[in-house]
Amino acid sequence: MRPEASSRPLALDTLAVHAGQPPDPVSGAVMTPIVLASTFAQDGPGNHKGFEYSRSGNPTRQALEACLAALEGAKHGLCFSSGLAATATILHTLRPGDHVLSGDDVYGGTFRLFDKVMKHFGVEYSMVDMRSPDAVRAAVRPTTKMVWLETPSNPMLKVFDIAKMAEIARAAGAVLVVDNTFATPVLQQPLALGASIVVHSMTKYLNGHSDVVGGALMTSDEGLRERLAFLQNAMGGVPGPFDCYLVLRGLKTLGVRVRHQCASAAILAEKLAGHAKVKRVIYPGLASHPDHALAARQMKLPGAMISAELHGGLDESAGFLKRLGIFACAESLGGVESLAEHPAIMTHASVPEASRRVLGISDSLVRLSVGLEDVGDLWADIEHALS
Repeated sequence: MRPEASSRPLALDTLAVHAGQPPDPVSGAVMTPIVLASTFAQDGPGNHKGFEYSRSGNPTRQALEACLAALEGAKHGLCFSSGLAATATILHTLRPGDHVLSGDDVYGGTFRLFDKVMKHFGVEYSMVDMRSPDAVRAAVRPTTKMVWLETPSNPMLKVFDIAKMAEIARAAGAVLVVDNTFATPVLQQPLALGASIVVHSMTKYLNGHSDVVGGALMTSDEGLRERLAFLQNAMGGVPGPFDCYLVLRGLKTLGVRVRHQCASAAILAEKLAGHAKVKRVIYPGLASHPDHALAARQMKLPGAMISAELHGGLDESAGFLKRLGIFACAESLGGVESLAEHPAIMTHASVPEASRRVLGISDSLVRLSVGLEDVGDLWADIEHALS
């Protein structure tokens, strides 16, 4: 990408193809090379070309980090071996006695990290429904150092007001972290709304092909970047260069994929809402969703994830998942292929049953990740599985 080509700010789709990825200066290759070296020759002690050891930095990873930062409108990007490795690194900026205020509906692995790992290091956490700013303000403690939220949330697809949460976090002197995995930078950019850090599971939409596990965080805060980069290197949870190359390849079609998936999800949500076997559909694009107006204001499109509660109980929801043909019954989301899962048994099994019940994660709840297949084929598959 030649900087002199145009002075116009580049759109996300263009950044996804080119940001951080100039043609290789050695060969002219237009695709970023996979640099598999673990170490790099130095002209003398400490006199290197920007790279010393691949845990500390790698050219392929550097290209991916630059591209991701550009997509989120951030100054810095850091990549990790998984979304949870990124989350754990962020949480290690805290000290014993610090408090994390989290949204009440988060990925089960995030809850497990709060409850089963960080708690043993003296980091406290509490959870609140962040649709109520007053409830969030009331839950802030003098020791609150971090506010953590997912929006849309997983799996109940709650939509939280990022700008309002940023205002509350600033007043408390806390860092606001937004997990943007479900929305992607195609649909919303939390840093522009006041967040301090954006975190992603790259496994999902960013890679988009269900063949890489990875995580990333982006920030424009220089102090946070310095601390997080130190921890990235010190803790060592970094991705390999081949995984970075695969995510770079996936990013090139991110905008096209997400917009197509959102269009199909909107059609399927409407059809599901009118089906006699479906008790309720949870999708921010439906007028029946309690956060529909906020989603329309905060997001460019309502996303490609649908949660639905079927009439009946576990037998009915399990039967539905078994009868699906095109949708695979599998964990994860955001790939080119459509997936369906049972949150209470699969992705959110680590959340206590009583908490699941309060959130509405019942035995009849299923979650759909809409892929790139023909929407007519997807509806026929759902209709058959419901029959």
